[in-house]
Amino acid sequence: MSSRLIEIFEDEKLVEKIKRRLPYLFQLAELESSRAGKIGMEVGSVREKIIVALLIYKFGEANVETEIPITEPEVDVKLFGEPVSIKTITGKSFGGVKLIWTVDPQKAKEFRQNYYPHSDILLVQINWNNRGGFYYIPLNVQKRLFDKIGREKYIKLPKLGTNPRGVEITKEALSNLVKDSDCRKIEINWQRTKIEFNPYKRWVDLWRED
Repeated sequence: MSSRLIEIFEDEKLVEKIKRRLPYLFQLAELESSRAGKIGMEVGSVREKIIVALLIYKFGEANVETEIPITEPEVDVKLFGEPVSIKTITGKSFGGVKLIWTVDPQKAKEFRQNYYPHSDILLVQINWNNRGGFYYIPLNVQKRLFDKIGREKYIKLPKLGTNPRGVEITKEALSNLVKDSDCRKIEINWQRTKIEFNPYKRWVDLWRED
């Protein structure tokens, strides 16, 4: 079955909405995840929820499965029963995207030895005050590149003695994936807007209710 994700990128009204709304929503995610001006690790989960919410908005709640068992660590959501992985990256570079989070060197090696692409990827490249993108990387594109360059050039293991918390897809591999003619891209102009945000207001309002 061909993925329904491509419909997002062919829906002109939705594309315009994504260009307009995604920077604002991701800015809100940063504000929600910040403390004393520093963005916490939980921002990744909030960003993921924003993209899952986009899928629900487009395809309907009945077609988006969000309760994914932990036995499927690379799958964030299922759309019409098909697995989808959601990745976000900050900056111009395509380095640093995690395939799996682990600090165990042995588990990292085993993961690389057994890995083969098995889900479509939605990738958001955040690049504040500059241009980035929202990409759809189909599974067949990943398999094609993986078969061509091999696992050593596709997967980057964490360096011993460091604590990078995960196994990454190499910068070279991801750069090649997003350039593939079968990928889709929505260019995003990442500009911040002025937002009056109070992290406690929602909870205070709930306390005020009877």
